[in-house]
Amino acid sequence: MSRKQDALDYHSSGRRGKIEVIATKPCQTQLDLSLAYTPGVAEPCKEIYENPEEVYKYTAKGNLVAVVSNGTAVLGLGDIGALAGKPVMEGKGVLFKRFADIDVFDIELNTKDPEEVIKAVQLLEPTFGGINLEDIKAPECFYIEETLQKTMSIPVFHDDQHGTAIISGAALLNALELQGKDITKVKVVFCGAGAAGIACAKFYELLGVKRENIILVDTKGVVYKGRTEGMNPYKEYFALETEARTLADAMKGADVFCGVSVKDIVTKEMLLSMADKPIVFAMANPDPEISYPDAVAIRDDIIMATGRSDFPNQVNNVLGFPFIFRGALDVRATQINDAMKIAAARALAALAKEDVPDEVLKAYNVKRMEFGREYIIPKPFDSRVLLWEATAVARAAMESGVARNPIKDFEAYKDSLEARLGKSREVMRFYIHRAKNEPKRIVFPEGDEDKILKAAQFLIDEGIAKPILIGTTDTITQRIKDLGLDMQGMEILRPRKAPRFEEYVATLYSLRKRKGMVLPSVRHLLKYDYNIFGLMMVYMGDADGLISGITQSYPELLRPTLQIIGPKPGVRRIAGMHMMVFQKKTVFISDTTVNIDPTAEELADIALLTAIRVKEMGIEPKVAMLSFSNFGSSKHSSAEKVRRATELIRHRAPHLRVDGEMMADTALNPEMVNEFFSFCTLKGDANVLICPDINAANISYKLLWKLGGATAIGPILLGINKPVYIMSPSNEVNDIINLTAMAVVEAQRAQEQKTETFDQMLQVLE
Repeated sequence: MSRKQDALDYHSSGRRGKIEVIATKPCQTQLDLSLAYTPGVAEPCKEIYENPEEVYKYTAKGNLVAVVSNGTAVLGLGDIGALAGKPVMEGKGVLFKRFADIDVFDIELNTKDPEEVIKAVQLLEPTFGGINLEDIKAPECFYIEETLQKTMSIPVFHDDQHGTAIISGAALLNALELQGKDITKVKVVFCGAGAAGIACAKFYELLGVKRENIILVDTKGVVYKGRTEGMNPYKEYFALETEARTLADAMKGADVFCGVSVKDIVTKEMLLSMADKPIVFAMANPDPEISYPDAVAIRDDIIMATGRSDFPNQVNNVLGFPFIFRGALDVRATQINDAMKIAAARALAALAKEDVPDEVLKAYNVKRMEFGREYIIPKPFDSRVLLWEATAVARAAMESGVARNPIKDFEAYKDSLEARLGKSREVMRFYIHRAKNEPKRIVFPEGDEDKILKAAQFLIDEGIAKPILIGTTDTITQRIKDLGLDMQGMEILRPRKAPRFEEYVATLYSLRKRKGMVLPSVRHLLKYDYNIFGLMMVYMGDADGLISGITQSYPELLRPTLQIIGPKPGVRRIAGMHMMVFQKKTVFISDTTVNIDPTAEELADIALLTAIRVKEMGIEPKVAMLSFSNFGSSKHSSAEKVRRATELIRHRAPHLRVDGEMMADTALNPEMVNEFFSFCTLKGDANVLICPDINAANISYKLLWKLGGATAIGPILLGINKPVYIMSPSNEVNDIINLTAMAVVEAQRAQEQKTETFDQMLQVLE
């Protein structure tokens, strides 16, 4: 738990508050200003006047949501007013941006009059693509939302109502499945009849719970037919003919308890009185209606969820509103209707049954997480929620007739969502799509490692590759079982039992007999060194590529790779490249892993190999040959080496955009180039950075990775004769998947082109 001062410091230190407005267009010169404002801004204004739909083309309206509150029901603080509620609304904006890349203005309205709230929001319609109502007390919130939904043509969504309903609804679907209960027959007790309680009850009814099986309990007791105290039309909807008058009465024989009320209201006796295999959602915050430890100690057949992150099954609204709005905005939905809410819940329920990525396990500091009693809804930091939920919501909007801008290609739409998560996802989807066209056999010598097995599961499920795991069958099978994986069709191969083992022995002996190797040592290596066996599989054509390195040092694997696979014909030096992916830019750095102090000739080869790979990715390479010197400012031998390498590159690839020697800031700073080096063929827009030695390259990529916020993809071996990717122990499951996709695409290309020499490779740069 954070301390009071920690929270205050977080909000007050540095720039005050939690949000700021960032310009998305350049605003540095007089020309920029004239385009951003007067006179240039008149042009889009006229276009929008002629055709109002053009506002989505020329302004940020389509990605802008208003978080609107009057502060009458803030978090657990109650009616603290609009001003005091502002930190919460800013926080909501942070979550919208972090999880779904949606921009937000928070609007705090200093009124308790529902009509004034309605009027104010209606007047905001030209500004926003959607309205998120927040922390407005019941029953006024129901009336405000209903009126706005009827009178506005953009989505209006009260998250306090529907967020909890949708997320807990997803949890309900999965909990019922695990408990073996029929949604049409279960008895459900709702404790709390405010915005969230009423919305949960209505949503559960949409999911299939019968209204006659719902008992609503508020501060006055059970909501029953004929009750007059504390009633309103929204409670009246759920009033039952029942003898039950207290929460204890209602809980007897109940299958499901849904609490959005106050802490410790559920007793041990109440919990024991519930039906077999009960489902308890105690969602009061910060303390639930009954604590998680107490509940699971009392009932060992229970499935329980709370609103807390320190216990399993957190019902967290952040799983809903960012992604629901993302889907709604992307199809320009006129509203967020029941079909879209149900689609969101079902998408979350389905995602919880999928294998959990390693990045999520790492975020929550656990080794394993799988569908079951303690995992019935996805975690908030599972990046897949955006893809699953936003897509489901967008599709439901289209199918229910409220989408004004239907999506034509959902695969392309998913690509755009990946891009919102970060440029690296966009880049890698290119490889993953290509790999799926013709999956190749990729061998994993570290076949019993957890990371490899998890990656292999994903590769099989997504049809990206055909993994071959090297190791003992019993060990790998047990690890698969321990991890809860299901890898039908997985190939497991133990070297000594391989059908062509003796052929491998003979071939490797032939390759290395004049390099000091004797036949017995060859046989021993192939039996016990799984990396060498895997490399021979690739060499002999029994595998199309190899991925290894999470348990061994880079040099230990690079050496046999060069001895067995070797470079492509004409390549004197292979190289290692890292792709550094920032939010708005991707740069490639070489040589980060192989050549310690290359000569000018070797440096030229490294640059050309890097440029070739970048061009094959569909990116036009712009190569900066880096140094501590700018265009002859130093006569040092290191700078001279880089100048010489630049001349050699221009001679061999005259069409390639390359310049140097230059400093790193010159390579990436257009203003500096324009002012001081106008002759430079690069205009500060380099995307390939060639360092003079491995020290500079390795340090640079790691600093950009750790301090610069870049995603590092690699290392990628360049110039090797067949796809071999050597990882490092720090690589995670997602890295293994990315490198495997690259290896598959490289194998596809090699199959198409057969034998390819360095000179033939250079033709891609013409």
